[in-house]
Amino acid sequence: MIGARVQILARFAPSLLAVFDGGRLEIGDGTMVNFGADISATKSVTIGRDCLIGTHVTILDNDFHDLVERLRRPEGKPVRVGDRVWMGNRVIVLPGMTIGDDAVIGAGSVVTSDVPPRTVVAGNPARVLRQI
Repeated sequence: MIGARVQILARFAPSLLAVFDGGRLEIGDGTMVNFGADISATKSVTIGRDCLIGTHVTILDNDFHDLVERLRRPEGKPVRVGDRVWMGNRVIVLPGMTIGDDAVIGAGSVVTSDVPPRTVVAGNPARVLRQI
């Protein structure tokens, strides 16, 4: 489901939106997904309204292979991105993460734990820098 006035850019590098059987991808009204984005939903990825998604951002709800049984795809873990979230270039959001409304994710960050609303995080793994 893609909302009204959503921009998905792919001029300089293709953006990939993949939804697997039984999966669901929702992008809210007014959100902009910049070029080179890779968003994959095996279960559920929800991106809120008026978000800014930087270049080459990756959002996945699945690791796509088990650690032991590498040919088995594990159950997806839903990802939820709130409203008015800003993600810098090359952010990676791992399965099961929730990013609260009005959060800012610094460029190159790897989101390995939930991000509270109105919080600036950065780094690998992403850690809280300050509240807005």
